[in-house]
Amino acid sequence: MKRLLTVVDMALSKGDFILVEYNVRVKETNTLLDTTDAELAKKENIYEEGKVYGPTLIILGRGWLNESVEEELLKHDVGSEVEVEVPPEKAFGERSPDKVKTFSLREFQRRGLSVSVGDVVEVEGRQGVVKNISGGRVTIDFNHPLAGKTLVFKVKIVGKLEDTVEKLKALASRYLKIPSSEIEVSLLSDEKKLTVTIPGKYLSKRDLGYSKLALAADVFDTFKDSVSTLVFQDVVSRPS
Repeated sequence: MKRLLTVVDMALSKGDFILVEYNVRVKETNTLLDTTDAELAKKENIYEEGKVYGPTLIILGRGWLNESVEEELLKHDVGSEVEVEVPPEKAFGERSPDKVKTFSLREFQRRGLSVSVGDVVEVEGRQGVVKNISGGRVTIDFNHPLAGKTLVFKVKIVGKLEDTVEKLKALASRYLKIPSSEIEVSLLSDEKKLTVTIPGKYLSKRDLGYSKLALAADVFDTFKDSVSTLVFQDVVSRPS
């Protein structure tokens, strides 16, 4: 039997499970950074194979989207469309000239590394972008690529989840990166036993084991009064 999604229209508060659609752009260039819209992602050449598009789960107060954006969402109801500008200090920070360093090209050559302008390299435990190579010196920028940028979030609050099983299913979809329509979730309340069933076609999915552990940790923390055992069930069907 198919479970109908329960969406409740009411004021929001921290800890609520909500479904949102959103676009994130760089204000200065209008560059699209992230979106839940697959067609828009394809149109602007940021589409990612394997990413789950469509309404996505946000637990308000966790900062999964952006703390400033979530604070603004708390002022609105289900169905609202919200636009929030997030300044650099509340996004990826201001650019700092102190994070631009110069190294000897020989150091890279000794390590057997060939570097070019634009390469992302790791030096002294930090990742940076090679900005210039000249006179035997390599200039690396350790600022975040979005440092100094203002981000514009356009968010639509699609729904709020109230049913425990629906919350668990949405949480499983987020962690496992599998569409919720392809995941089956059942909860035996008396035994506090949660079973998450995953189609066999996802068994080779990268980092699936880690994702399962991360999901389990969150479930046991968030639903400690409802779930004490989590079973993952992988279903492999014979090809027709």
